[in-house]
Amino acid sequence: MPVSPERSMEPRSPEGPPSADRPLIDTGIYRDGRRVASPGSVADTYRELSGADGNMAWIGLYRPAEAELLAAADQFGLHELAVEDAIVAHQRPKLERYGDTLFVVLRAARYLEAREEVDFGELHLFVGPNFVLTVRHGQAPDLAAVRSRMEGDPDLLCRGPAAVLYGILDSVVDGCAPVIAGLQNDIDEIETEVFGGDPHVSRRIYELSREVIDFQRATRPLQGILDSLMTGAGTFRIDDELQRYLRDVADHATTVAERVDGFRQMLGDILTVNATLVTQNQNEEMKNITKASYAQSEELKKISSWAAIVFAPTVVGTIYGMNFDYMPELHWVFGYPFALALMAAACGLLYVLFRRRDWL
Repeated sequence: MPVSPERSMEPRSPEGPPSADRPLIDTGIYRDGRRVASPGSVADTYRELSGADGNMAWIGLYRPAEAELLAAADQFGLHELAVEDAIVAHQRPKLERYGDTLFVVLRAARYLEAREEVDFGELHLFVGPNFVLTVRHGQAPDLAAVRSRMEGDPDLLCRGPAAVLYGILDSVVDGCAPVIAGLQNDIDEIETEVFGGDPHVSRRIYELSREVIDFQRATRPLQGILDSLMTGAGTFRIDDELQRYLRDVADHATTVAERVDGFRQMLGDILTVNATLVTQNQNEEMKNITKASYAQSEELKKISSWAAIVFAPTVVGTIYGMNFDYMPELHWVFGYPFALALMAAACGLLYVLFRRRDWL
């Protein structure tokens, strides 16, 4: 069994692209949990499946063209509404029943370490009485690994299409572990940047919040899907043993949902703290600007005061330096001392006035 998210949060290396450009990635006919045939097309698979009772077909398609998917739908009797959803893609995770066929939409996530972002892949499953048809619109999940794992456990695979559905659900849920680890690492880095005063951290918080919201939208419906499967176990042909496996997946899905909810709350708190720190820095800058402006104002007052004091005797000296013939006190004996006294009195008066107003 894969390691549960709460015990393994180390990022795994991302998978590579599909091995072929053809929409049919792999197909197999199984009896008693073992592959007995590998047809080369969906039509061949349908013919071989129809010719023997007790067999199960597992068909994997990757971004098929509309005509190819419609052909497969016609052969396996898939409902047109479900087929339309699979063609259009961009659906929310859900579980729907059309007659004896289940239609399940899953959104698998993977963490791209090099780009530090979460990539989402969409997967559509048609689960019938004796077949499973998967339509993948993205790199995740790694269905080749799921098929390999299930083929390595015939006792589990022999339980039919419901076992394949379990294996894929388990892979999607356990695939959240490296995403959670990557997001946790990003949040730790953001906390460091916030308290380090990085001016670009607000944008990163917003972008990571968007990723967490998308991740939450992809994982939260998983609990409802699993609850529906376990509640309608008899209707969906899920035996007691598979129910135990599904309960284990449900526990892991709950852990993932709780971690994602915690991430969203943490990012909200970090954004609030960052806004507070930005406001504090702005207030501190305004305070420093105000102090500098006040200091400049005080210096300007001093300069203006001394300029006025110096200007007062200049006015008197300038007037009496005009050398007009008819000027009062020009030929007075005390004219010169009087002019000096007038200059000193003007300077003294201005000095006292400015001192009282704290300009000097």
